[in-house]
Amino acid sequence: MTDFPSTKYQRGKIFAKTGLKVAKNYAGHYLKTLGRQQSDYSSLHRKTAEEMFGEFTKLRGTALKIAQSFSLDQGFLPEEFSEVMTRAQYQVPPINRSLVRSLIKKELGKYPEQLFSEFNLNSMAAASIGQVHRAKLKNGKHVAVKIQYPGVRDTISSDIALARTLFKQIISGKSDINSYVDEIKETLLQETDYILEGENINRFHSRFSNDKVITPEWIPEFSTEKVLTMTFIEGVHLHEFLKKEPPQEEKNHFGQLIWDFFHHQIQDREEVHADTHPGNFLFTPDGKLGVIDFGCVKKFPDDFFMDYLRLLPTHLQRDEEEIKKLYFRLDVLRKDPDTDKKESVFYEFCKNYGFTFAMPYLEDSFDFGDPEYRELIRGYTKNAPVTYEARGNKHFIYSTRVHLGLYHFLMKLGAKVETGRSKEIVERVLLNSINNH
Repeated sequence: MTDFPSTKYQRGKIFAKTGLKVAKNYAGHYLKTLGRQQSDYSSLHRKTAEEMFGEFTKLRGTALKIAQSFSLDQGFLPEEFSEVMTRAQYQVPPINRSLVRSLIKKELGKYPEQLFSEFNLNSMAAASIGQVHRAKLKNGKHVAVKIQYPGVRDTISSDIALARTLFKQIISGKSDINSYVDEIKETLLQETDYILEGENINRFHSRFSNDKVITPEWIPEFSTEKVLTMTFIEGVHLHEFLKKEPPQEEKNHFGQLIWDFFHHQIQDREEVHADTHPGNFLFTPDGKLGVIDFGCVKKFPDDFFMDYLRLLPTHLQRDEEEIKKLYFRLDVLRKDPDTDKKESVFYEFCKNYGFTFAMPYLEDSFDFGDPEYRELIRGYTKNAPVTYEARGNKHFIYSTRVHLGLYHFLMKLGAKVETGRSKEIVERVLLNSINNH
């Protein structure tokens, strides 16, 4: 693919085309099913999602990042949308080689062959905002160079406005999605600043790089807001690892590493790597967990963060009064479930889903490879009683992306992990918060 639609007019045409497809699909389906009691919406949702993904792929940038934000089930979109939009994480066509050379020249002042002793013009990974190339500095150090697609940052405001209108056709009309979309917009502005990402890389390297976890190091002299150079980490992604049919011990080993990395961030209480999908983690030849891509890093407000953590012990204890209080504070509940029938159904669903989500902490170890647990999680996400309605604090978009992403990763890996110490970490953080107040 040689071009990138960067003007508001070009991108508006694609969004408009996508919106017309969505409206046409649903209107056509409605006309066909008039007078019927039941209708199979699954094929309709999948067809619509496939068409949206196809158009969003042309746009890259903001559009695909929005798709990513909804790819892990947030309870807003039909399951078929989540499944299709997950492809936004890794199935994006790269820009051509000549454009890569000109972008490097524009940002770093020279062509790649003048700056590096080696530079592979074929990208090793292409995602929503940029693509990554392998290279070698003249001092012999192997690096990864991430190049931002042209015009991405300039398209954010117009894309967000267009996407807001588009998603309102799918999400319940009674739901106010503005705070969610604004949260995505703010995060996108940060993700398109590679200097900020370089600083994130340095902080995470100093906090977490050890004998079990490896993170890249930022190389600022070969970086700008639109080009990011970092040390290269050798390793394989989850799907490559599983193709080799590794023994269960290896699955458990890497599963434990990513589980512990997640809980060390909770213990640290600073900021969180908020993009837990397989493309951002590597399994290295020497048995370390490689953590890459630090564009989406979140520091949650303390009140939200603590309430989110409190969901764990309150669900494990089945403390219904405290659960209700938390749900109201987190905007999960809006009416009293004891007096409102619809809210009662929703509350029962959330309470039981919350308990299912807390199950790994019940014992000292948990098998994420258990097919019954996988089906249980899938059953909840597929059968939510309030369909396509935006509920919950806006920060759930990224906290859920981290947490549910972790579970999905471990279930795909089929790992059994030791969870006793992580439960203690959560309890200790909550206790310290109480003592500090």
